[in-house]
Amino acid sequence: MSDMNASVSETKSGFHVEGYEKIEYDFTFIDGVFDLENGNLADCYKRWGRVLAVTDLNIYNTYGERMEKYFRHYGLDLTVHKTKIGEKAKTIPTLLSIVAVNYGNYKNRLGAYHAPIHTFLDFTFLRTLPRAQIRNGFAELIKISSCSHLETFNLLDRYCEALIDTGFGRTDGAPDEVRKAADAINREGIHEMLKLETPNLHEIGLDRVIAYGHTWSPLHELIPETPLRHGHAISIDMAYSATLANVRGLLNDKEHRRVLDLFSRAGLSMDHHQFNEEVLDKGTAAIMKTRDGKLRAAVPSPLGKCVFLNDVDQAEMNRALQRHKELMKDYPRNGEGLEAYVDASDTGYTESDFNENKAIDIAAKKAGSLNGHINGTSSPMTNGHSAKKGIEGLKETNGVNGAYDGLTNGASGFTNGARG
Repeated sequence: MSDMNASVSETKSGFHVEGYEKIEYDFTFIDGVFDLENGNLADCYKRWGRVLAVTDLNIYNTYGERMEKYFRHYGLDLTVHKTKIGEKAKTIPTLLSIVAVNYGNYKNRLGAYHAPIHTFLDFTFLRTLPRAQIRNGFAELIKISSCSHLETFNLLDRYCEALIDTGFGRTDGAPDEVRKAADAINREGIHEMLKLETPNLHEIGLDRVIAYGHTWSPLHELIPETPLRHGHAISIDMAYSATLANVRGLLNDKEHRRVLDLFSRAGLSMDHHQFNEEVLDKGTAAIMKTRDGKLRAAVPSPLGKCVFLNDVDQAEMNRALQRHKELMKDYPRNGEGLEAYVDASDTGYTESDFNENKAIDIAAKKAGSLNGHINGTSSPMTNGHSAKKGIEGLKETNGVNGAYDGLTNGASGFTNGARG
């Protein structure tokens, strides 16, 4: 919340204006924000006696019943504004409902951000999120940890497959060890991001650690005919940036490979067949316009720390890209990711009739079971890698086109929240 205090006074020769802006907001970790015994959210609205909820239509279809019951329990009048937040809905006509708009084939070029007074971080919502979207969000944690928090990167590296397969320890039957690791990762990742951004709340400073992976990705995210998911687009950017840092001697070979291996194990994209020198050139020109004429490319150096590159010319970028393409031959699918492209759930065109209560019933019946099939074949492999780093009981993970807890992008069970 922003609170501006200002005053004007007369001087001998004119007037003097003096003002100070106080900005404050809170984050609270809570499991089950709509559980009736948790009054934290309701307490925020008691002084008004009413609530306006702005929510994605599919989120409402999944959690709307619980939301309405919750506020009714606390005697608060609830008004719900349902909108669509998919990529195809982020246009000028929806500007009043959406804070960011894609424009000119570039991601989030128009819009604004206003911090909420209070944010409740409820990771039980991950129970109903498809695995492809868990993977998509995993990229953001690699981003913050590889450039700013090595301990969190180490946890991601250790528990990678288990975190994705169990919704960060929130699905039924998830090992306590995974859930504890997930809680530490989420807490430290968010805390680190806030520490980095709090001194720069108005984003006046343009050298931003959290911009790792966001130098070239705004362009190549939307270049394919079917756009890449955001997490995959920034992963390509981050992987290439790590290679650029390695070529420059800023990131040693061992750490470089460790970064690339984690992206691959997570099923995230590190390359794309349309990521070429032309895209690199156009992306560079575009981002420099928004960064006051400088590249300001964040890269890990060493792992867990960050430096910014401004003196990279196009020839050096192209050499690094050629090197990166060669490295990708060592990885499954030549570095392209799993479920990397948006589907109807991302675009905002599909309306889900999925209900979270039904999901819990289905998950309970399948608790503890994991699908180890990869494209119809059974093998203890994870994204083309051996699952030796997995947790006991999670040896066969990341099955593609299979069903896990009835909540996947597979052909059976529930597809992105809609019945398959």
